[in-house]
Amino acid sequence: MNPETKHLHLFFFPLMAQGHMLPIIDLAKLFAARGVRATMITTPLNVPIFTRAIQRSESLSTNMITIRAITFPAKEAGLPEGLENLDLVTTPELHIKFFHAINLLQQPLEQLLQECHPNGLVADRFFPWATDLAAKHGIPRLAYRTCFFSTCAQDSVTKNKPYQNLSSDTEPFIIPGLPDHINMTKLQLHDHIRLGFENDFSRLVGSARESADRSYGNIFNSFYELEPAYAELYKKEKKAWHVGPMVLSNRNNDEKAARGKKSSIDTHECLKWLDSKKPNSVVYVCFGTVTRFPDSQLMEIAKGLEASGQEFIWVVRRDEEEEDNSENWLPEGFEERAKGKGLIIRGWAPQMLILGHKAVGGFVSHCGWNSTLEAVSAGVPMVTWPVFAEQFYNEKFVTEVLKTGVGVGVQRWVKFVGDSVKSDAIEKAVKRIMVGEEAEEIRSRSRVLGEMAKRAVEEGGSSYNDLDALIEELRSFRD
Repeated sequence: MNPETKHLHLFFFPLMAQGHMLPIIDLAKLFAARGVRATMITTPLNVPIFTRAIQRSESLSTNMITIRAITFPAKEAGLPEGLENLDLVTTPELHIKFFHAINLLQQPLEQLLQECHPNGLVADRFFPWATDLAAKHGIPRLAYRTCFFSTCAQDSVTKNKPYQNLSSDTEPFIIPGLPDHINMTKLQLHDHIRLGFENDFSRLVGSARESADRSYGNIFNSFYELEPAYAELYKKEKKAWHVGPMVLSNRNNDEKAARGKKSSIDTHECLKWLDSKKPNSVVYVCFGTVTRFPDSQLMEIAKGLEASGQEFIWVVRRDEEEEDNSENWLPEGFEERAKGKGLIIRGWAPQMLILGHKAVGGFVSHCGWNSTLEAVSAGVPMVTWPVFAEQFYNEKFVTEVLKTGVGVGVQRWVKFVGDSVKSDAIEKAVKRIMVGEEAEEIRSRSRVLGEMAKRAVEEGGSSYNDLDALIEELRSFRD
């Protein structure tokens, strides 16, 4: 047999957004470590993120992962040149144009399929045309998914519409058909559901769901022990494999530091600062790549952190046009008072290394699935502060199913900027996960889950075995 043909060859095609690219890079590394040839598809300006992550990986032979760039149709979609990543989108108009550009990537991807003849396509769910494109080429399309709980909950809300006929947007409803009793309100749902209108994005979400349901199967960035009842519920009707936490494919400090954009702080300095702190004494505060809080909210966070008396690392991202302003988002003298006790990182932080450090005892997070799973993997309790997207479902999972976090009290889904939270609520939530008996109980549960996560991806673990089963099935399909 030709040595080239004995390897399975898969295409991996994530949406051009940090929170989508990073887990699919991790997934490609997992496949490549098992002898599957992986070709990562992205656009030119996103290539460095892929290159950094792959070059630092000790476990990979370099020829098992290749990167192919396809031109991003910014001009055709009416976008400014250089806007190739969703994290750079700042207005609703640009958001619509970005997803129009995403639609135009079908044709260049088809050319690559014809050229390379891969044995399968792992595509982001925001490429709803990927299922039919893969079928046209006689290969299976696998849809990347995050969490069984949020998927089951969103499917139930979409299908059953339990929010209809309520007397107000704040009246709670139960999500039907779930193993747990989960209440939500209409305010915590996607704005097109709450306001009862259809738009281009809501239609895209609908077609993405339908396309993923028709695909060969779904790969979940989760592990069986984390959500067994929801894995079973989902698998009753659809084909799925759980192969996470994919982030644990990054095993050494170099790999962890190279995941994502270049850190805005010297990694060694950051770790040295943490080394000087007692175990579980530092709270880490970070809201992902797309949340942009107004200065008034940053001021409340600063006051809440100071009042909590806890040591902290706080990652702050502000729009570039605001960055020249004076530090009017901080209370007067805040940084002086916080010297030695707090560290503000303006920009990008080495999150995996921070969460994995023994000094970190809590994580204030927007509940994006990547961050949530990183907290689970590190055994770190959370203060949940959802902003938009599926983050309110993830909050319910953390606080009510896993019981490894406490809510800060956010009531309303507001895209990008979030609902307003006052300093006293922040102070109270931070103290709840950092000090006292309740904090110890939450930390104990978090540690157990962290150990389970590590076992799941080791040889013989549930995720390790599920990945093996998937590779075997893809081999059978090819042969």
